[in-house]
Amino acid sequence: MKLFTVQQMVAAEKAADAQGITYDQMMETAGRSLAEAMASRYEVVGKRVLILVGPGNNGGDGLVAGRYLAEAGAEVAFYLYKERDPAQDHNMAQVLDLPWQVMADDPDFAWLTAELETADFLIDGLLGTGVTRPIEGRMADLLRHISDLTGFTQSDLTGFEQSSIANLSGLGLPPTIVAVDCPSGLNCDTGALDPLALLADLTVTFAGPKWGHFLFPGAGACGQLAVADIGIPADLPAVANVQTEVATEDRVRALLPARPLDGHKGTFGKVLVVAGSDRYWGAPFLSGLGALRAGSGLVALCVPQMIRATIAGQLPEATFVPVADDKLLGAETAVFLHQTINDYDAILIGPGLAEAAAFVTTFFTNPPPLPPLVIDADGLNQLAALDDWPSLIPSHSILTPHPGEMARLMGLPLAELKDRNRIELAQEQAQAWQQIVILKGAYTVVAAPDGRCTVIPFANPALGTAGSGDVLAGVLVSLLGQGADRYAAAGTERAEVAVLGCYLHALAGSLTGHDSGVLAREIADELPAARQRLT
Repeated sequence: MKLFTVQQMVAAEKAADAQGITYDQMMETAGRSLAEAMASRYEVVGKRVLILVGPGNNGGDGLVAGRYLAEAGAEVAFYLYKERDPAQDHNMAQVLDLPWQVMADDPDFAWLTAELETADFLIDGLLGTGVTRPIEGRMADLLRHISDLTGFTQSDLTGFEQSSIANLSGLGLPPTIVAVDCPSGLNCDTGALDPLALLADLTVTFAGPKWGHFLFPGAGACGQLAVADIGIPADLPAVANVQTEVATEDRVRALLPARPLDGHKGTFGKVLVVAGSDRYWGAPFLSGLGALRAGSGLVALCVPQMIRATIAGQLPEATFVPVADDKLLGAETAVFLHQTINDYDAILIGPGLAEAAAFVTTFFTNPPPLPPLVIDADGLNQLAALDDWPSLIPSHSILTPHPGEMARLMGLPLAELKDRNRIELAQEQAQAWQQIVILKGAYTVVAAPDGRCTVIPFANPALGTAGSGDVLAGVLVSLLGQGADRYAAAGTERAEVAVLGCYLHALAGSLTGHDSGVLAREIADELPAARQRLT
């Protein structure tokens, strides 16, 4: 599923039109798809649907959707922001030929107010994906009036769960809001959201999602996101050459490593987790648990002596590297690992690895050939302190920064990084560093050195819990180890492991069934079920 910028979407539509799939055809398909998306989720027969028709193509999609909803048994009314010339607009002409309510002259919003009092659904077809400027003038007055009557706008989003706003129609409460392509006022490139934007319960977008659907704050105004095919061929260069995409279940399923019936523990990889300190005992346990739950045959932990016995008691399935360091891993352990590195199919360095500058510096100074590598948490922080750190690590290693760690790797203040576009940022740094970058957060971004970039379609507060990232790191190293032969020789394919690992981890979080109070170990325990769901 391609993820488009506005310019890329315009180019794709233009290319499709040149191939004989006309703009009129695409609009007809878009409107029909919107009506079908509503009918598949809600009861529309006998329900009152008010459609806000803007002056552009977005409004045209709304006109088409209204026809199909009426055919499905809904009672439809159209509210035109501006007059549309039926001589030049055949969708407008078709509406006028039928006995449906159409209002274009309502200076004091009296007709609109009466309709909103009885509407079960409000379709927002006012402004489309090209909006970049603040909403002003009569459009602002219109949206402000609707917001006053329906009760929710972007300014109300703080403190509300989007799910608690949804499905309020039929109870004498505000209508269910359905956005055509995007909520009016969403910048579909940046995710910026106008304060007057209406919060949608459902957004139906066309051909593919846009960047702004996955960038906050705008992403929080879209509700459930549905993507409708409008007939643009996937093999058109304007589509095929788009390097950003959204991970889908079908795509991720194809990436799962095989589990042959005659497999044994050696078949499923031996991985090493280098982690922990006298301050952080839980991180290596959670990473080891994540690796085992994700399917590793053998997991070895390299941890300081002080915490080894405690972790062994919690995770008896793991083995432990005999190291001399008591509280913190140091240079001596790094030298020892250089001598035994060929024993492992993949390595994770970093969770809970506090004050380990000597270890990190020594490990990445003239190392032997390394197996596929994941660097996480304190491994990233220690690395960021070294001069020209990207030159010290093998290309196509997997880096897993959250925004704070990303800022340290880039040498930027966190406030400055937060102002950047997450998708662009991950793409740019993956190419600059020649590494696979997982920029964690709501809608995690996975970027590869060749410019490919995948958004993981989960924004789940359950994942925002201490140790969740340690579990993810364990999942990633596990998957690298399970595909050791494939990934050792083809570094570019490790980006697929990153996508699969992030998706499995997020899906496991969803399978806990909660959005709060979830423990990191519970996310790990759901990993087998997440994999089973995919297969």
